[in-house]
Amino acid sequence: MDDLVTKIAVIESRLCAVTSIAERDRKDVLLLAVSKTRSAESIRQVAETGIKSFGENYLQEALAKIASLQSLDLDWHFIGPIQSNKTRQISENFAWAHSVDRVKIAQRLNDQRPSHMAPLNICMQINIDNEATKSGFSTEQALPAALEITALPNLNLRGLMAIPAARENIEAQRLPFAKLRLLLEDINRSLDNSEKLDTLSMGMSADLEAAILEQATIVRVGTDIFGPRSTK
Repeated sequence: MDDLVTKIAVIESRLCAVTSIAERDRKDVLLLAVSKTRSAESIRQVAETGIKSFGENYLQEALAKIASLQSLDLDWHFIGPIQSNKTRQISENFAWAHSVDRVKIAQRLNDQRPSHMAPLNICMQINIDNEATKSGFSTEQALPAALEITALPNLNLRGLMAIPAARENIEAQRLPFAKLRLLLEDINRSLDNSEKLDTLSMGMSADLEAAILEQATIVRVGTDIFGPRSTK
């Protein structure tokens, strides 16, 4: 547990330092603990340090952990690829979905969101570097897609998500994040005040400083919190 507290303190120190440089409030950046492949007990230990938001990639694994930890009132974010056959369980069990890469997926999440639950917070995944191996909306597709998705009553389109290709230094890392920030600003010019986007889900352990300098509001950190993943 002491090692865990130390790891989280190191991450917090990084977040405080870069938000200060960016002249931003530390509270404006959510630290999302990426807990895929981690045990429910490991998540419980992290939650005991004060972190309440967890990101999961694998649906069936996540559902088991959500069920076993429901007494902790955690905030669950789905951050993995979303296939059509997963939308119902995602819409029923998560507060956020970061990886919405098609309007069809948004429509299914909307239609399957239980009526007694608050609208599902979502981010549109943007293929910011136009990589053939990654899914997501192109920058050209983003605005028309956003206009369609904001009309869906059971979803709350909060913003954009991207995972850029790796870059060697912070100056290079900032470029795709700046591009995503400008895209969000462009989309907001076409939305009503009540619909404007407020979330940039971008940045992980290796590039969170660059992301925060470009106004990231959610950063995703896994290994630097939980330690290295065990190999089977």
